[in-house]
Amino acid sequence: MRLRTLVGALLLAGAVAAQNFVSPVFPTPSYFREYFASHKARVELQPPVRFEDFMVNGALELSLRNYLELVMANNTDIQIQRLTLETPRNAILRAFGAFDPSLSASFNSTRTRSATTSVLQGAALLSQLTQAADFRYTQRLQSGTTFNVGFTGNKSASNDQFSTFNPALNATLTFGFTQPLLRDRSPSLVRLPLMIARSQLRRSEYELRNQLMQLIEQAELAYWAVIESRERLRVQEEFLKLREAALKRSQRELELGALSPLEIYRPQQEYATAEIQVTQYRYQLAQREDALRRQMGADLDPEIRKLPIVLTETVSPVMDDKPLDREMLVERALSQRPDLKAYLQTLDVDDLNIRSASNRLKPDLRLTGEYSARGRGGWYYERANVFGQSQIVRTVPGGFGDALNQLFGFGLPTYRFGLTLSLPIRDRAAQADLADALVRKKTDSLRARAIEQQIRLEVLNAIDQVESAKAGVQQARVALEFAQKDFEAEQKRYDLGVSILYFVLEAQTRLTNAQATLVTQTIAYRRALLNLLRVTGQLLDERGIIVNGS
Repeated sequence: MRLRTLVGALLLAGAVAAQNFVSPVFPTPSYFREYFASHKARVELQPPVRFEDFMVNGALELSLRNYLELVMANNTDIQIQRLTLETPRNAILRAFGAFDPSLSASFNSTRTRSATTSVLQGAALLSQLTQAADFRYTQRLQSGTTFNVGFTGNKSASNDQFSTFNPALNATLTFGFTQPLLRDRSPSLVRLPLMIARSQLRRSEYELRNQLMQLIEQAELAYWAVIESRERLRVQEEFLKLREAALKRSQRELELGALSPLEIYRPQQEYATAEIQVTQYRYQLAQREDALRRQMGADLDPEIRKLPIVLTETVSPVMDDKPLDREMLVERALSQRPDLKAYLQTLDVDDLNIRSASNRLKPDLRLTGEYSARGRGGWYYERANVFGQSQIVRTVPGGFGDALNQLFGFGLPTYRFGLTLSLPIRDRAAQADLADALVRKKTDSLRARAIEQQIRLEVLNAIDQVESAKAGVQQARVALEFAQKDFEAEQKRYDLGVSILYFVLEAQTRLTNAQATLVTQTIAYRRALLNLLRVTGQLLDERGIIVNGS
């Protein structure tokens, strides 16, 4: 009864050890589907999704938030990065494999005929039939103990005249265990590969978050690039209208004789140049829209990629006049940057590798124990004289059930205990592994410090870029105001006849350049803010993006 309780407890412990990771278990239907089904290597790529949600009047109308939702759903590079978590997740499953139970079964049947060389062999021509079946269950527990349960059944029949049981049936039930006493003696040491795999998964999650931040930054830069080209095109189209109005006025003055024929060439040339610039900005806008379509996967659908794109974000941001707190942003970056977290997680992996290398330096001392019970059955032949071919006095029929009854009566036990010591006289390979692990820990510590220094520098540079871009926007607004006033004044002087057309055209050019500069400075401010969010590790949170599994 005690042995049955012990076996039940060991099996329960093995089940608890394996329940942390779901895997098919014999003999459930899922087990046969997993291990005997043919696995298809064909990969089916899903088409882009959710574009219908943002279609308005035959066009894609996208705010920045809507656009980033499409990017997260359809961007191919993001989908590739998400798959990088599968390998470390599989590593956890692989680490659990050390605790997977195994069941082995075998059956052998042997028939032999041989000439005897002794009268004690019971026959002149000895014929023997031996059949053996063996079943064994083995499992390693997370405590480090390895236990096994084995059952062996044996049938032996022959024409030996001296055989008392023929056929003879034997059954053996064995319980055994092996417990490490020095190397791998504690559960934490046994679970080191699993702990390393889980730590590497956390590091991969941080690396995924870092890659997603960079991809989202690239996608948002593409969004603002389209807005910049759109606004620059609008400025150039307005400039073209001014040039067209100036040309028409000059042509009217030429018709009235108020303008010399030689002076009509300049407004014509200025108008032609403005047309060229408008054409160039239209093609630039088309190129940037194609890049935008790639970011959100619109280029994968022949119908979606034909749709015009309408971006609803305004070019003018809301600027805060308060200066940025440099030290606070640096501390925030040091606490939130996923690339730094990934390296700090690497240090945790290094600590585990050092423990593993130290563990391998220890001698391998193991305690082994085994208990076995036996049973015997079969047809029993009682002879009047065991020597010679005497008459059979009594026959007692029997079978395998007799062997099992005797086996589970546990009346024929065998106990075995032992110690096994493996003591390397010199283990330079293990010493080198430990030295390498210590060097990796120091190297990764220095790299983590270098990343901290780089993060501080990146944040300070990003703050300077934001402040510089903010000042650039304010100065561009002032310059635009003066350029507008200068153009209006020059136009009035020309209308009064105290100026010439050349100065009016120059004032138009300065006004257009001021408008284009304001657009450029405003987009530069947007990009500087975006860069600041990335280097402080806040980009995904600020954009409302949740990374599953990280």
